[in-house]
Amino acid sequence: MTKTRNRWIGLVFISMAISLVIIDGTIVNTIFPAIIADLQLTSTEVQWVQESYVLVFASMLLVWGSIADRFGRRRMLIIGLVIFVLASVWAGLTDSAEAMILARVVQGLGGAMVLPTTLSLVNANFQGKERGIAFAVWGATIGGMVAVGPVVGGWLTTVDWRFDLGSVVVETWRWAFAVNLPLGILVIAGLLYFISESKQEQRAGGIDLVGAVISVLMFGTLVFALIEGRVYGWWQQTDKVFSIGNFSWPENAISVIPFALALSIIFFVLFVFWEKAREKANKNVLLDLRLFNVASFRNGSIAALIISMGEFGLLFAIPLWLQNVDGLNALSSGLVLLWLAGGAFLASAVGGAMSGRVSAVNAVRIGVALELVGVLGIAIAASTATGWQGIAGYLFIYGLGVGLATAQLTGVIMVDVPMDKIGQASGSQSTVRQIGSALGIAVLGTALFTSTQLATANNISELSALKDLSAAQVELRSQQIADSVVQSAGAIIPELDAIYMAQGTQENLASDFKMAAENGFTEGVKTTGWFAAGFLALGLLSTFNLSSRRKDSSKK
Repeated sequence: MTKTRNRWIGLVFISMAISLVIIDGTIVNTIFPAIIADLQLTSTEVQWVQESYVLVFASMLLVWGSIADRFGRRRMLIIGLVIFVLASVWAGLTDSAEAMILARVVQGLGGAMVLPTTLSLVNANFQGKERGIAFAVWGATIGGMVAVGPVVGGWLTTVDWRFDLGSVVVETWRWAFAVNLPLGILVIAGLLYFISESKQEQRAGGIDLVGAVISVLMFGTLVFALIEGRVYGWWQQTDKVFSIGNFSWPENAISVIPFALALSIIFFVLFVFWEKAREKANKNVLLDLRLFNVASFRNGSIAALIISMGEFGLLFAIPLWLQNVDGLNALSSGLVLLWLAGGAFLASAVGGAMSGRVSAVNAVRIGVALELVGVLGIAIAASTATGWQGIAGYLFIYGLGVGLATAQLTGVIMVDVPMDKIGQASGSQSTVRQIGSALGIAVLGTALFTSTQLATANNISELSALKDLSAAQVELRSQQIADSVVQSAGAIIPELDAIYMAQGTQENLASDFKMAAENGFTEGVKTTGWFAAGFLALGLLSTFNLSSRRKDSSKK
């Protein structure tokens, strides 16, 4: 077997490694109802189970990417997979909220080792035209797995895999975590056999531990603020008070979010001063800030940040709409998202064919333009009348664009990065994308629920059946229904008519309430699509700061 074939087979296992992490980030969304019922989670515990993984994952990417340069990229990837798989098994065996949260934290730690090191290994093992094809496969895998996760989660919650082991009852949702064990063993074996170790000789001075701690605090507080801004209030505190352990944020103070953002800025300033001081002393640094003097890396990172804000936030809204408005179950809604996955996987072949014929920057522009078309199509076509059929084709176009843009933009960012800085650059660009995604989800989530609340309340107030009520009574009823729709993230909509009929409301009026809520949530999804399209349009414009000339990365 030739070395070239070994590397391409190795790429399959690298892609499988990143697939485990990406799928886990999306599969949990569809199995959460079962986890909540089994572990009796409170709303606060649900929040921490979801977001503890994201917080640790995003804040540790830069740290592990840099350390991998010194200790070995393959070694770090395998260590990360071991931690991730063991934490997955732990999560599948938990019987309490506290244990689940801790398991998710450890999963995030392992996942943060996997993502930047897979990119570093692709960059180190492929050169020239082959590197473009390899990046296309890597990027298409990420785009496709985002959609595959909900399918797997939906299947696991639909098929009855529950059985008894003596006094232990194995619930269906636990398989979503347990399946990572055999897959992880297979991937690790493939990496050991087909991928060579890759690392870079480092300066004296050991690991930049202080820089690592500051980095984690900087990104951790930033990601927390972006995710939780809508929940706790961007400035004025909502009725939801932040608490952790026995500590609760003061009720009469401003929200915890401005405080978290201020801390992030302080840590950012400290990080820059510390890294410059280490560099001046010729010691190892966590991030060589001179990377941002490289135009392709700097401008590509800015473009990646903006594009990421519009790429995946809409996927938060679509499954909710498919299940709560279109009436699909978890499995069926996941299958609809396979249209996106199909486009992303097709992008792998298209991206490979374009490599060497179309510059990477132009491929990025084509990809972002396709994403923009897909998102605009969803924003225009989504309706209660057409259902999922009206958006399926646009999801495919959207996925094709995601696959092209993700892979080729990575190549653009990394093309001029020196080989000894690959891990740092990989971790940096991955972190930028995670921050962009978190910011996008925060903004698009706010757009979804704000628009849904306004549209639902307005629809209720315009019902002719309520014309005999006073303005105050109509406003009260419309706000009650709108609030219940938003607070349940739309989950109450399928049962809304039955709930009001049980309270004595006439069947026709109860049915009108449900229809008003369905149309309101649909309007929220459409608004979210317009916001996502706006970010993607800005991202497309930002790509014109990138050089379109081809470069032979094999000379690096």
